[in-house]
Amino acid sequence: MGNRLSEVAAGRAAIGGTAADFLNLAAAPIDAVENFLRSRGHHGLFSQIELSFSASGLRDRDVLFKSNPMMVLYARGKNGALEELCRTEVVLNSSSPRWITKHTLIYHFEVVQVLVFRVYDVDTQFHNVDIKMLDLDEQQFLGEATCALSQIITQPDKSLTIDLYTEDSVGSTLSKNCGKLMVHGEECISSKTAIEMVFRCSDLEYKYLFSRTDPFLLISKVVEAGAQIPICKTEVIRNDLNPIWKSVFVNIQQVGSKDSPLIIECYNFNSNGKHDLMGKVQRSLVELENIHNNGQGENLFLPSADGQNHDNKVLKSQLFVEKFTESVQYTFLDYLAGGFELNFMVAVDFTASNGNPRLPDSLHYIDPSGRPNAYQRAIVEVGEVLQLYDSDKRFPTWGFGARPIDGPVCHCFNLNGSSHYCEVEGIQGILMAYTSALLNVSLAGPTLFGPVISTAALIASQSVANGGRKYFVLLIITDGVVTDLQETKDAIVKASDLPLSILIVGVGGADFKEMEVLDADKGERLESSYGRVASRDIVQFIPFREVQSGLSVVQAFLAELPAQFLTYVRSRNIQPNL
Repeated sequence: MGNRLSEVAAGRAAIGGTAADFLNLAAAPIDAVENFLRSRGHHGLFSQIELSFSASGLRDRDVLFKSNPMMVLYARGKNGALEELCRTEVVLNSSSPRWITKHTLIYHFEVVQVLVFRVYDVDTQFHNVDIKMLDLDEQQFLGEATCALSQIITQPDKSLTIDLYTEDSVGSTLSKNCGKLMVHGEECISSKTAIEMVFRCSDLEYKYLFSRTDPFLLISKVVEAGAQIPICKTEVIRNDLNPIWKSVFVNIQQVGSKDSPLIIECYNFNSNGKHDLMGKVQRSLVELENIHNNGQGENLFLPSADGQNHDNKVLKSQLFVEKFTESVQYTFLDYLAGGFELNFMVAVDFTASNGNPRLPDSLHYIDPSGRPNAYQRAIVEVGEVLQLYDSDKRFPTWGFGARPIDGPVCHCFNLNGSSHYCEVEGIQGILMAYTSALLNVSLAGPTLFGPVISTAALIASQSVANGGRKYFVLLIITDGVVTDLQETKDAIVKASDLPLSILIVGVGGADFKEMEVLDADKGERLESSYGRVASRDIVQFIPFREVQSGLSVVQAFLAELPAQFLTYVRSRNIQPNL
């Protein structure tokens, strides 16, 4: 039998606001349980954002009348192509229209979602034509605006005002005297009330007498025609017939209401994904609250082969509700709108195993054609996402495993060459500092992570002490296996109490299996040399060469960040300033 289930999902708080959600399964590490959930129709939850639009100061194309404006919304892909998402209605004779048409789209933290807005004056001869059938080339173009979705939803009032512009006749300069566009984004959550529950079972029965019993609970809601939709699960408890699981959270919006039926199934975990049902109960949240208040257990049952309820086998196994509390669960977007920022940090491996940077076979080779190496790609892919959540865009950057000119090997030096400060300006500043460092240091070794992690942790702790509302993300890019494994574990365990996540990207062809021990998704939580266990999982490790469903692995692991962020703020009862 299998011996683990990723604990991330059980403690995970989705972007959409429940603390036991699952991220897009195509963009997250997939274990046997995730495959099991997918087979049963669960495909993850996302934040839906409803956009509203208005404009002011639009140009009047006609002498006697104002314009008849309509707005068209597009999404811009990575290749620059535009995909039309919606068109508003036409507002007659107005230079400051407030369109009724709304558009709802799904917010993905891990990618930059670029939106393009174009405003047109629709000629009166087309007013009886269906909006969708209008030929935009036949309408007068009033202006265009561009922004990222994240720029809208991180505003304190979730509203962004953008200048509209047009190109001049030559197409070389922009005119911004075209009015302004106001976009408001509202998270589509009808209820942020969440129920926290702690379950335990007693006297579990298992038909295979001499096999391990690794139980976990799967909670599903019942929809029309009796279909079950999984909404959360617990972690796996190893080899225990009387397990007590960590808290799970159920959002009222997910369930429907407190009277809606829930199916709670107890499974024995199997690494091949074919988990064995050990028993189940069907109860609503109201009934589960009563079970908690009464302190009595509910007997599990096994359904009959023919599906007739009167033939169900009632077991001696019982389900208890040890904790049942209601609370408001603020979402990741609530915290962003409430003033929290994400701060990007980078640490680059300059050990000699990367190869001579002047030779094309080196992982640090700077290609004259402009093709980025793996280090540059990782910096850009992570940085282009995180920079949108940092107001000053000043990023601490370090190198390790190199010998500065006429100096000893250093395992944490400022990438910008300064002896006083470590920050650089923007993603371009990181890339420039990286290129400059290659010319001014000698690659050496060994590969030590401890000093860099401790330095990042110090910055995070100082931010907390000063009342800062920042969450830090340290990207470590390396070509080899860490040499100071225990020191690294100690640093990570110590940092697990801080607003810090660590993304380790392995580049090149090395065997990184030993690195996976740092990632708590792969097994037990880290334990330090002095016996302390990490308070939460803050490390994600991935070899850069891996590809998951065509999605960048860096994006796939960025998708984990909102969950780690929420685990931190909720465990400390930190509220957003709304």
